[in-house]
Amino acid sequence: MASGLRAAPSGRRAARPPRHRRGHALGRWVGAFLVGAALAAGPAPAAAEDGLAAAFRERCMELYRGAEQQRVVRGEDGWLFLRKELRHVGVGRFWGQRAAEVSRAQNPEQADPLEAIVDYDAECEKWGLELIVLPIPPKALIYPEAVAPELIPAKWRADPRRLDPHHQRFYELLREKGVTVMDPTKVFLEKRYAESGRMYCKQDSHFSGRACVVAAERLAERIRGRSWYETRAEGAISAERQRVRINGDLRRALGDESLPKEILPLRKVRRHGLPIKPDRDSPVLLMGDSHTLVFHDGGDMHAKACGLADQLAYELEMGIDVLGVRGSGARPARIALYRRAREAGYLEKKELIIWCFSARELTEAGGWGSVPLKR
Repeated sequence: MASGLRAAPSGRRAARPPRHRRGHALGRWVGAFLVGAALAAGPAPAAAEDGLAAAFRERCMELYRGAEQQRVVRGEDGWLFLRKELRHVGVGRFWGQRAAEVSRAQNPEQADPLEAIVDYDAECEKWGLELIVLPIPPKALIYPEAVAPELIPAKWRADPRRLDPHHQRFYELLREKGVTVMDPTKVFLEKRYAESGRMYCKQDSHFSGRACVVAAERLAERIRGRSWYETRAEGAISAERQRVRINGDLRRALGDESLPKEILPLRKVRRHGLPIKPDRDSPVLLMGDSHTLVFHDGGDMHAKACGLADQLAYELEMGIDVLGVRGSGARPARIALYRRAREAGYLEKKELIIWCFSARELTEAGGWGSVPLKR
């Protein structure tokens, strides 16, 4: 990080971190020592890639190359996939020395997401804040039979297992370095054809409203155990089911009007009959890319009061602060928070930052690099 950005913070958090972080420094030091010793012996190997995972990865890269300059790749049964997401799945290992080879980052020094995420976790801890990293897995890894039906056997379809050994290894490395990662891939696979709804939109690049509920439930399970957590009784929060017809971004990019618009089940969250507005005073901040805005922001985000922030507010019975960007969640989202943190007393109200971004950004972002939380 540039000189001057690591100045010691002032205020109550510097003197006394929140209780859920006390005692964490020793664990982080021990973890860092062990990881450092392992890295001294050589680069960490990627997780073992079996035949099916390797074949699927190679198929994703073939589809990416075959689509040339197109943005959308058609799959089976009406599924549409973002071309650059297939590229991300296809490149394999994407951190360390290999980052500069496969990343879309304009500056090779900002290509490695591992260094950037570990750095940001340390930056949050410096200010007494907890960070949860929430990478949203590629749609192709949850519905691979829609990408390459000839590769996916009936046994896998009946009992799906993960096809992303490189993502798994990457998240393991983050955890070894003290970063809290909530990877929803396993639960998304388990629930991918649940009666309550699919985990991804067929015609949109985002996860579904049902996935927002599943992710919020898992986040709430973690948050309720925090010492600072308490519900804020500002009126009963209610939820109702509805079905919404959307015009997905991939359908729009494809330009095929003969393709019927997708209908999705959503859970609409309200307080006093109105959508819950983002709460700047909330101890919980959800920040990231458009996965924080889809079904929440309305307009081209399809609906209001049905997104991840809304579902988390419902599960926790409290308002949530939201900072979403309509671009990359890698660097622009952190820059947006840096700007907001200039507001007097803003960070002092926070206990937890949930950093949500599409996992494809691990290679497709314009850059990672270090960004301070606050000067």
